[in-house]
Amino acid sequence: MKENKLRNMLVNGQATVGTRIWSTWPTLTEACASTGSFDYIEFVAEYVPYDLHSLENLARACELHNISSMIKVDLQNRFYVAQKAMAAGFQSVLFTDHKTAEEVAESLHIVSPDCPESGGRFGYPNNRWVGFQPNNPQMKYAAMVKGTVKAFMIEKAETMDSIEEICSIDGVDMVQFGPSDYSMSKGWNLKDHRDEIRKAEEKMIQVALEHGVAPRCEIDTIEQAEYYKSLGVKHFCVGDEFRNQMAYWNGPAKQVKELAEGLK
Repeated sequence: MKENKLRNMLVNGQATVGTRIWSTWPTLTEACASTGSFDYIEFVAEYVPYDLHSLENLARACELHNISSMIKVDLQNRFYVAQKAMAAGFQSVLFTDHKTAEEVAESLHIVSPDCPESGGRFGYPNNRWVGFQPNNPQMKYAAMVKGTVKAFMIEKAETMDSIEEICSIDGVDMVQFGPSDYSMSKGWNLKDHRDEIRKAEEKMIQVALEHGVAPRCEIDTIEQAEYYKSLGVKHFCVGDEFRNQMAYWNGPAKQVKELAEGLK
């Protein structure tokens, strides 16, 4: 059984650092892992095209380099994708767009093992998680399923209204604020309401900590990390593959383009 590094770090109260990738190319995951800068990668399946073969290959790449793996799933097909990703070897699922505590509980039910202790709806799929570990008895596999880290985006006005109830649900391991979706759900443009959005995120962090749930924050700089650290946060997602590329294309690349145009 592969060690769930992210779960173990949460249990031991350790700080964690992840990063977001959009590419299904496993060599990119290997390159990312080889830096030693991350404890896990987050594959943003909500944003990109992919197939089930890609999920297996990404999970393998993480296992080869001793980092954990997270998948961010869409709301509508979350049950299918979450179960397929877990069966492929992903060790964490980040759920999006939930509005109510009932929706959160429903998602937890679907990714919990189908056994008397847990009463979930995830059975014993003969995928690489099970099929290539044939000596694992059923209840050891059930423990693997139960140990999968379950994270939730807090990104709707309605979700913030229920944040106390959501963070009280057994099985919610981690939460992250989503400022763009939150702004849209309020009928706002983010740039016009930064103070209100900051206060909402700070409230989410406070409530999560009070309930023993790990708040995770998405950042790009050490200064941002220091700010969240002052709020009690110790779980960070640093950088985003697509955003990193856009910053480079709009930065040094654009400067070279301007220089070249000046040579005409």
